[in-house]
Amino acid sequence: MSETRSVGRSIWAIIAGFLVCVVLTLVTDLAFHAMGVFPPLGQPVSDGPLALATLYRIVFAILGTYVTARLAPHAPMRHALIGGVIGLVLSIAGAVVTWNKGPAYGPHWYPVALIVTALPCAWVGGRLREMQLRQPVAR
Repeated sequence: MSETRSVGRSIWAIIAGFLVCVVLTLVTDLAFHAMGVFPPLGQPVSDGPLALATLYRIVFAILGTYVTARLAPHAPMRHALIGGVIGLVLSIAGAVVTWNKGPAYGPHWYPVALIVTALPCAWVGGRLREMQLRQPVAR
């Protein structure tokens, strides 16, 4: 495989994993707002719904980084961790932008939880792919 094609596939793998995570998160958020699990947009959110959001964001981050690792042309763990670093940077940026902006952005533990879980989720997603690659091929 040419170097250019490999780089292109690497970039695509990272983008695809990111899109999986973002789309699933947005759809789930909107569904929970529509069902009344979350309050209307712009209203304060209590700890319970934010704990639920944290849990499904963890699952979606693992799934997204697994997709990245699965599509990676080589070094699946490295690709998953690159996705995790992107998630970490975006989580830090989100925390900085929303910190002390009022109750509509929830308690401080929530953005901190997203920051703290970004890299472990990426590691789990990459590890799942590595474990899958080690399985013997069924005939």
